[in-house]
Amino acid sequence: MTTTPSRGRRRAPSRIERAAGKAAALQKPRVILAGLLLLALTSVMLLDGYLRAEVGGDQRVRTGASASKVPDDILDGGPILTFRGGRATTVSVPDKTIALTFDDGPNPTWTPAVLEILEKYDVPATFFLVGSMVSRYPDIVEDLVEQGNEVGIHTFTHVDLSYQSDARVDREMEQTQLALAGAAGVTTTLFRAPYSSETDAIDNYSWPVYQRLGEDGYTSVFVDTDSDDWKRPGVSNIIKWATPEDGKGASVLFHDAGGERSQTIAALPTYIEKMKAAGYTFTTISGVMQEENAAAREASGQQAEGAVPGGAAGATGGAGAAEGATGGAGAAEGATGGAGAAEGATGGAGAAGGTVDRLQAAHREATGVTLYEGKALVAAVAVAEWTVPTLSVGLAVVGVAVMGRFGMMLVLARRHYRKRNRRRFSWGPEVTRPVSVIVPAYNEKECIANTLESLARSTHPIEIIIVDDGSTDGTSEISREAAGALGMTNVRVIRQENSGKPAALNNGVRNASHDIVVMMDGDTVFEPDTVRQLVQPFADPKVGAVAGNAKVGNRNTIIGAWQHIEYVMGFNLDRRMYDLLRCMPTIPGAIGAFRRDAVLEVGGMSEDTLAEDTDITIAMHRAGWNVVYQEHARAWTEAPGSLKQLWSQRYRWSYGTMQALWKHRKSLTDKGPSGRFGRVGMPLVVLFQIVTPVFAPLIDVFTAYSMIFIDFKAALLAWCAVLCVQLVCAAYAFRLDREKYRYLLMMPLQQLAYRQMMYLVLIHSCITALTGGRLRWQKLKRTGEVGTPAGVS
Repeated sequence: MTTTPSRGRRRAPSRIERAAGKAAALQKPRVILAGLLLLALTSVMLLDGYLRAEVGGDQRVRTGASASKVPDDILDGGPILTFRGGRATTVSVPDKTIALTFDDGPNPTWTPAVLEILEKYDVPATFFLVGSMVSRYPDIVEDLVEQGNEVGIHTFTHVDLSYQSDARVDREMEQTQLALAGAAGVTTTLFRAPYSSETDAIDNYSWPVYQRLGEDGYTSVFVDTDSDDWKRPGVSNIIKWATPEDGKGASVLFHDAGGERSQTIAALPTYIEKMKAAGYTFTTISGVMQEENAAAREASGQQAEGAVPGGAAGATGGAGAAEGATGGAGAAEGATGGAGAAEGATGGAGAAGGTVDRLQAAHREATGVTLYEGKALVAAVAVAEWTVPTLSVGLAVVGVAVMGRFGMMLVLARRHYRKRNRRRFSWGPEVTRPVSVIVPAYNEKECIANTLESLARSTHPIEIIIVDDGSTDGTSEISREAAGALGMTNVRVIRQENSGKPAALNNGVRNASHDIVVMMDGDTVFEPDTVRQLVQPFADPKVGAVAGNAKVGNRNTIIGAWQHIEYVMGFNLDRRMYDLLRCMPTIPGAIGAFRRDAVLEVGGMSEDTLAEDTDITIAMHRAGWNVVYQEHARAWTEAPGSLKQLWSQRYRWSYGTMQALWKHRKSLTDKGPSGRFGRVGMPLVVLFQIVTPVFAPLIDVFTAYSMIFIDFKAALLAWCAVLCVQLVCAAYAFRLDREKYRYLLMMPLQQLAYRQMMYLVLIHSCITALTGGRLRWQKLKRTGEVGTPAGVS
């Protein structure tokens, strides 16, 4: 045995250690950033679902309720309900006058067509808009208002307010006001309840809602002539049903959204022409209120001050919202054109630029916080409207990629197994010459004796080089003692200053006596035949490196069982596939073999990346060597025993893989055999190990979303179907490796917890790759429970 002098007094931290400390300090912000990205994704999906009434939707509609608490004069009154002076009053539309109203918009197809017709015939209308649709199509609302039409609230999510709490009612109104403010810069005092019709349909449940909104300054609008265009009864019936009887005035209802509205578009020009020919004039709800106020002034012989919908001069709780109400009926106190309209304003409330047209007197200019909150809402909805469809496309791509990967693994793994296990298969003449086994070790006192004990049973002649990378726990001494106790004379222990795993491996390669070097971790144990099996592929002179079959030894815990499934299904099936395609991306650090000259040719183990095993594997490909997988060479390794350690290990792996791929990106343009990895392997690794896992959480997010808000049964069946596909792949992988199937019972739980953690690790790694930062060789806490592999299954 040879050693280098041990270190003396405690030294100051090295440059590498200081860099590692700085990198570690950066990890917490990156974890937070990853969490914020997932939170943002969830928020966007919930917002989009809320807009589409998938989240918080309520399809209940009340019918047949008693109206015993509703005053008779309201039930028998006109279609416009105000609360002037705190007293409920109805207003009828004057004779030969039509207040043309549209519900459920805006719609990107039908509303612009309606506006085009109205502009052509110079007809104003009042549109009762659904807030969620306003926030999705703000440009249409802006055009609608600029054209001279009036807007009213039709709630944010089109729910029956008689079923909702006061808080939900306030939220429906305030959010719609914000949407109007963000879209057109206005708020409104007009309101029409979804599923409402004439005033005689008011019942004991909806009446308190109208009263409460009236106190907040809202004017509730009903209909007395309904076109029933939503039934699509035909153009002639729509025109007939929308025509008032005997020259009476009417609040006429059409729909510009909520379904297919081609019949409405076809009927509207004919209807307008017919009504104009009969002497009718068209106006808005504010226009009706102006005429009613003018008639009242004429009848009383008094000149009233600028009345507006929601209250004549002096009315209690007029058009303005309650003081301080966010986005209320007329915006918060102090907004231009507040409660009841500015004194002396002709035709009503003030708006931007001065006196507003009397046909839009219900509008209030949105200012201050209301305006900015409205614009923020519209912007957030725009982000959601773009993000969710994009994510849906990504979900489809990920789904196809995942299923394609499963299919490729099954087909190619089977072909690989049949090819390598044929009776006549041979790598060439049996390799019997001695090889060097390099064991880099850093604080491996719990495991190193077991590692040496397993190597002592090797059926192949070996020399063992233990490179102690500055351990502080007596690893070197334990190694010497174990070698002496086992009677091993083929062991050398080399100590070096702590420099990292790549440096330790390079030191071992330089000191190796033989042309083939086997590399293993200090926590790994080999079966007696492992080394012999591992080196047989070197009978083929084209083979430069061999990947062995790493097994999880501590698989009797939940975390260990999850990793066992992953090792068997993911790593080993993948390696069979990549081997057959001749583009193996990684030789595991736990068990791998190399031609010593080939390692030196490519510059040894590089410190450029955290995944030195992936780095050198790609380098071997680029140097023209073949890299193969030897399934019969098994090594038993101690997997991380806690979630924290597992996160640390996988984070280093995934980030290191990204570094290695970026380092060797020029392999995409390499020619000949050296470019095969770039042409085949790199695209597959990027697709299957980075892109697909990064977006794979979409499957879980959309599944959870669907289970909670859409169709639990269908979403559950879809999830179970995917799980069954994975179980089939896993079972086949277990069959090829002759593993016991009982561990597959842990797979459903693995899908619910472990897989999500791995996704988060990869997202964390992507963020680190984008923001910079490095990690060094991280030491995991070992227990030494993985002993000789005998009996482990």
